[in-house]
Amino acid sequence: MYTINDVAKIFDLSVHTIRFYDKEGLLPFVSRNSAGNRQFSESDLEAIKIICCLKNTGMQVKEIKQYIDLYMQGEETVPLRKQMMVDHSKNISRQIAELKKNQNIIKLKIAFYDSIDDTKHSSNN
Repeated sequence: MYTINDVAKIFDLSVHTIRFYDKEGLLPFVSRNSAGNRQFSESDLEAIKIICCLKNTGMQVKEIKQYIDLYMQGEETVPLRKQMMVDHSKNISRQIAELKKNQNIIKLKIAFYDSIDDTKHSSNN
């Protein structure tokens, strides 16, 4: 079993963030010991890995909660959960395409500045 501090270190999250996720209903599967402290199992860590992945790729907490709620309902929700992942993957692909487009614009600007530097250096000779 892992403590909240262990989980924070493993996932490079603050303890506050983990408590926030718990408060928002993203960690309904996490148990507590007799002192009321959260105890995380290996399977909890796998779920937190998915939560972090979804959050890091732009999924809103509300949508992650919906996914976790479906997960907690069991096998009959697999098609819905799969569709959520398919939709989110499409969103990520759109974000990547937009980032690449913006990166190309930035590269053009860098090339422009390089040409100014080259012109300055050649005119100083």
